[in-house]
Amino acid sequence: MTVRVASCGCGQLSAVCTGEPFRISVCHCLDCKKRSGSAFAAQARWNDADVEMRGEFREWSRLSDSGKRGTFRFCGKCGATVAYAIEAMPGVTAIPIGAFAEPGFPPPEYSVYEGRKHDWLAIVGENIEHYD
Repeated sequence: MTVRVASCGCGQLSAVCTGEPFRISVCHCLDCKKRSGSAFAAQARWNDADVEMRGEFREWSRLSDSGKRGTFRFCGKCGATVAYAIEAMPGVTAIPIGAFAEPGFPPPEYSVYEGRKHDWLAIVGENIEHYD
């Protein structure tokens, strides 16, 4: 069984993920750009039962463009988001791929909100589904 560990910058907070994620995607929505501080966000999703949070975290929630609530779990020391949940997908934990610091992490299968993608950016690879 595959076990991956995502962590914050200071190492105080981690998420231990058991098994393979059921969805890996990149998102170009404005909320994800703000959350990640980048031109897009990349995340992997597991069922809640397959993710164990270790360490202390704080939570912050906001309404997304779709009107659904997102709740973000981040380290109170360094501020890095290690996990989040979205109301539209109950029972699911999303982990930012960068928190794994694993260059061999599997590629995304989906690229969503591409209507908001930067013109200079291309998400390429085999079998990636693209959605506006």
